[in-house]
Amino acid sequence: MAGRIPQQFIDELISRVDIVEVIDARVPLRKTGRDYTARCPFHEEKSPSFTVSPTKQFYHCFGCQAHGTAISFLMEYEHLDFIEAVRELAHKVGLEIPQSGPDTAPAAPNTEIYDLLEQAARLYRDQLREHPVAVDYLKQRGLTGAVAAEFAIGYAPPGWDTALQTLGKTGQAQQSLLEAGLLIKKDQGGYYDRFRHRIMFPIRDRRGRVIGFGGRVLDKDGTPKYLNSPETPVFHKGQELYGLYEAQQALRRIERLLVVEGYMDVVALAQNGIRYAVATLGTATTPEQVERLFRAAPELIFCFDGDRAGREAAWRAVEHTLPNLRDGRQARVIFLPEGDDPDSLVRREGREQFEQRIAQAVPISTFYYEGLLKQTDISSMEGRARLVELAKPILSKLSAGALRHMMIAKLAELTRIDINALSRMLAGHAAPVTASANSTTPRPARPPRSGLTPLRLGISLLLHAPHLASHAGNPQRWRELTTRGISLWINILELLQAAPHLTGSAILEHWRNTKQEQLLTELAMDDLAIPANGYEAEFLGIVQWLDSQLREQRWAYLHDKCQREGLSGDEKREFLTFGEP
Repeated sequence: MAGRIPQQFIDELISRVDIVEVIDARVPLRKTGRDYTARCPFHEEKSPSFTVSPTKQFYHCFGCQAHGTAISFLMEYEHLDFIEAVRELAHKVGLEIPQSGPDTAPAAPNTEIYDLLEQAARLYRDQLREHPVAVDYLKQRGLTGAVAAEFAIGYAPPGWDTALQTLGKTGQAQQSLLEAGLLIKKDQGGYYDRFRHRIMFPIRDRRGRVIGFGGRVLDKDGTPKYLNSPETPVFHKGQELYGLYEAQQALRRIERLLVVEGYMDVVALAQNGIRYAVATLGTATTPEQVERLFRAAPELIFCFDGDRAGREAAWRAVEHTLPNLRDGRQARVIFLPEGDDPDSLVRREGREQFEQRIAQAVPISTFYYEGLLKQTDISSMEGRARLVELAKPILSKLSAGALRHMMIAKLAELTRIDINALSRMLAGHAAPVTASANSTTPRPARPPRSGLTPLRLGISLLLHAPHLASHAGNPQRWRELTTRGISLWINILELLQAAPHLTGSAILEHWRNTKQEQLLTELAMDDLAIPANGYEAEFLGIVQWLDSQLREQRWAYLHDKCQREGLSGDEKREFLTFGEP
């Protein structure tokens, strides 16, 4: 379900909206065969790689991998949240979003919290001008008034109640300040300011709204060095990045993003002309942050201190980044000299030399294998087997494509295992069921000819031609199959059989913000390499193959039970119906 708007409304909205019209109104499209093309609005490019499919109601850029439905496009292009994008499209086609009932009301916009956070940002900027000690600190760090103004840097004075007295003049205002993360509640009652005697860095969302703050101490011995806003209704630090909004405002197209660890690092790099730096918010890099970064730029460079803590942070970043790599995306890692951070280094070396360091960053695939090789001795068979087990959790998550093939090829080279056998191991394919010489087994149907597994091909066909669901019969008959992905296959079939008017993009909206969303998106982008007039035959072949798998699984169960405890009369008769292979 999409937030608190009924899915039925989203389905109707998607069926009425024409994604070509939505995008063409913002990015001029050119007809190219069955589809439309343009230069991608999400990254700089000289030749068009941005494609819009009127049949799939889906867009995809082969350069930066941006993709999605009409709702996704508005969210990315106009920097809207989901509710706002739905509202915009509904207005365009003359639909009214249902307003009645607790399950249909749009999510609360948190307007009061946003307003208070903006007021707090202005308050801290005013306080900076009134406190020379804070201004002097920023000057000592080499910052100019211009860059401080661009990043809206402020100062929270030492007192315990500056924000409380200025913004919290009523009980309701105090409660809202607490909810916004600006106050802390005392055990004995009352409130006090969370941020005191700190340089204040406002954190902005994709629309430029202040959603939280990072506060840095002025004293070397002060702790903690950085203090962030707590989790609030508008601030989730595992999903946000400091400086991304400012980078997008400064650069029309971002070719790469430098990911650093501190707010001051971002500002100092901007001061020295490096405008593509962003910072995580005091936590290890998360998958959500990585995906958001890749939506903004096709290349990421993670910049860490050269000490042990920096290398551990780099490893966590790599573990979350590799599964998000697809063809067209790149990521590298750079370590700074011990004792330096980007702030100190760029001030000492300057932009040109610092960017020379960036140019020497190591691809994360190289760093990944170097890290694994330190954990085992591949001179022995046992060590090489352990290397496979160490690599499997990440490699099994990689999307199909050239990178996955090359990563597996590298592992095959290191372990001296045939690449095809290794691919099967990583995919988790089980060995086939064996039987005694006198046993009979059902003859399996030929699986479909495709680079995809049969179920993935079947789901991809449904995304391209949803009407095929009517040829599947009752999907519940496959419920007992243990084939990977069978539940998603059944759920999509049941959805389309109940609502045959749905498009492929409507299917994607049903699985928005679920763990299956990425897989469905990749399958929607797949070209299939099957002519449209061959879709039905291929689909029926998959149905036949699944039925044969069901029959083979049932035979294996009866065969095993016969060996263990014997069969009932009905089971014996059923077993005999399988016949000779």
